[in-house]
Amino acid sequence: MTSIVTRPAHPVRKPLVLAIAIAAAFPVSLFAQATQEKTLAPVIITSSRMPQKASDVLADNVLITSEEIAKSGHVSIVDLLQQKRGIEITRNGGPGSSSSIYIRGAENKQSVVLIDGVRISASSSGGATWQTIPLSLIDHIEIVYGPLSTLYGADAMGGVIQIFTKKGDGPPRLSASAGVGSYGTRTIDAGISGSAGEAHTFRYAIGVADERSDGFSVKKPAFSSADPDLDGYRRKSVNGQLSIDVAKGHQLGLIFLNSRLESQFDNAQTISGKLRFFDDRNVSRLGTFALYGKNQILPNWLSQIQLSQSTDKLSSTAGARTGSVYRIQSDRFDTTQRNLNWQNDFTFGTDVLQLLAERRVEKVDSTERTIIGDRTTNSFAASYQLKRGSHLASAGVRNDRSAQFGSNTTGSLAYGYRITPALRANASYGTSFRAPTFNELYYTQFGVAANKPEEGKNAEAGLYYDDGRSQFTAVYYRNMITNLIVNTNPCPVAGTYPTGCAYNVNRALLTGISLGASTKLGNFTLRGSFDFQDPHDETSGKDLPRRAKRHGSVAIDYTAGAIKAGAETVFAGKRFDTSANTTVLSGYALLNLYASVEVSRDWSVYSRWDNVLNKDYELARNYATAGSTVFVGVRYGFK
Repeated sequence: MTSIVTRPAHPVRKPLVLAIAIAAAFPVSLFAQATQEKTLAPVIITSSRMPQKASDVLADNVLITSEEIAKSGHVSIVDLLQQKRGIEITRNGGPGSSSSIYIRGAENKQSVVLIDGVRISASSSGGATWQTIPLSLIDHIEIVYGPLSTLYGADAMGGVIQIFTKKGDGPPRLSASAGVGSYGTRTIDAGISGSAGEAHTFRYAIGVADERSDGFSVKKPAFSSADPDLDGYRRKSVNGQLSIDVAKGHQLGLIFLNSRLESQFDNAQTISGKLRFFDDRNVSRLGTFALYGKNQILPNWLSQIQLSQSTDKLSSTAGARTGSVYRIQSDRFDTTQRNLNWQNDFTFGTDVLQLLAERRVEKVDSTERTIIGDRTTNSFAASYQLKRGSHLASAGVRNDRSAQFGSNTTGSLAYGYRITPALRANASYGTSFRAPTFNELYYTQFGVAANKPEEGKNAEAGLYYDDGRSQFTAVYYRNMITNLIVNTNPCPVAGTYPTGCAYNVNRALLTGISLGASTKLGNFTLRGSFDFQDPHDETSGKDLPRRAKRHGSVAIDYTAGAIKAGAETVFAGKRFDTSANTTVLSGYALLNLYASVEVSRDWSVYSRWDNVLNKDYELARNYATAGSTVFVGVRYGFK
C-alpha cells in the first residue's frame, strides 16, 4: 500500500474559499453571456414518473449523463455520486465494502433507489446496498432531491436516485473496455446493442462485467478486530433490455440485472489473550427483473403496466467467539420485493393528469429467525402537472396502506415561474414517510414491534438558471422529520434490551442551502457545488452522525479534439461518527485527476488518478480509505 501522508490541520479551508469564490462569480458570468450554445434539452423521468424536459421539472435534480460517466474514469458508483451536489458517502473500507449514500442529510434508508424503475433495498436493514451496483453497466443516473412519497411511497424522504442501464437502438453495435489499477484492481466489460426489423421494432442490449481487486486491510490497527491481511473483492454482473413494438403505440419489454459481489472484511477475535484470524467474507447478490407494457390507448391516454421483482441477498461468513470457544458463523439476510404498478397518463393540452395503482410485497428470510416475515402495501396516487406560459405547477396525493404499519397519506404542491427564458424560480411543499425496517420492528433484543413510520414535512425554494452555456442552482430546504427511529438506551419499553432498542423518540431537522454552477470558457468547463447544511437531532440537540455541515466539489474540464482531461477536488468538513457526538471524523479534501484520448474512431484510452496528494482520511471511524491510486483503461465502441 502506498505510504500515508499526514493530514493537514485545516484540509478544507482552501477548497471552501475557492467554492465560495466560484459561487459568487458564476452569476456574473451567467447573465453577461452575449452568445449561447444550443444543446439538446436534457430529459428527466424520475421527478414525475414520465419524461419531462429538465427546464420544466419543478423538483431539484441532477442528471449524470453517459458521457460524464465515461469521461470520469470512475470504477465505483459511490465515488461518482460523491462528486454531486447534496450527496455525502460513508464506506467501511474500499469500493467492495459496505457503503451508504446521504442525500441532503437524510440517511441511506430515508431515500429510494431504482434501477430502470425497479425499487431496490434491503427490507431488513433498510436502504440500497450500493457496493453491489456495477457502474460499468450504467448508462445514466438521475438524482431528484426532496420528498417524493407522493410518487414512490415509503422511504422517499431525502430524495430518489434512479439508475438507468444501457438500451439498444439502431444498427448492431459492440462495446467493451478493460482496465488495471492500484491495489491489483482489474476490470473488463463488454456489451452488444441495436435494433432489428423494418422499423426497428425489436431493440436489444446485453452487457456483462467483471471487476476485482486485491484491496487493502479495511480496518486500522486501532480496531480491536483488525486483521492485517488484504481485503479484496470481486463483482460479476450481467444486464439486459429487450423490447418489441407489437403495433403502433404498443410496446412490450423485459429488463433484468444480476450482480454478485464477494468481499472480504476484518473480524479478528481475541481468545485467551491471543488474536484468532479467519478469512471473513460477505457475498451480496442484487437482482432486478421487470416485464412491462406501454399502450397508447387514445391520443391523450398512455397506459403503462409493470410487473417487477428485486432481490437483495447477503450471506456473511465470519469467525465468532462464544466465551472461550472460537467457531465459524454464517448469517443470511435475504429480501425479495415484488411490485405491480399500473400508471395512466392523460394529456390535456400542455397539462397531464396521472393516476397510479401499486401493490408492493416485501419478504424477508434470514438466519435471524425473529425478522422472518412479509408485508404488503397497496397504494393509490393521483397527480396533476400544469403548464401555462411562464407558469408551472404540480399537485399530488397518495395513500399507502399496509397491514404492518397502517395507512399513510402524503401530498405535494409545487409552483415555478419563468422570470426569463433562462431563469426560473421554484417553491414547493411535500410530506413523506419511512416505514420501519424489519430489524427496527423485530430483531432480537433490538426491534420494537410498536414502532411507527417516520414522517417528514419539507419546504423549499430555489432559483435555476440555464442558458445552454452556463448553469446555476441555489436551493434552500427545510425538512422536519418526526417519529425519528433511533437506538435508545435504556429502552423505554418492557423487554430484554441490554444495549438499547430502536424506538420512535426523536425528531430531526434537516436544513440547508445547496449551490451548484457550471460554465464553459472556450475549451474549458468550470463547475462546482457547495452545500451548507445543518442536519441535527432536535430532541438531543446533537448533530446527526457522519454528516458534515459543509461539503462540496470544484472541477475544471478541458476538451480539445481527441483529448479530454480534468481535475477535481472533493471536500467535507468535520463530522461526528456517532449520534452521541463523542467521536470526531476530521475534515478532508481530495484532489483527483482524469484524462482520455481518442486514438481512433472507435478506440480510446482513459486514466484516473485519485487522492493525488495521498491524504489519510476517514469516512467511518477506524476504517481505512485508499491512498493515492491510479487506474488506466482502454475502451472500444463508446460514442
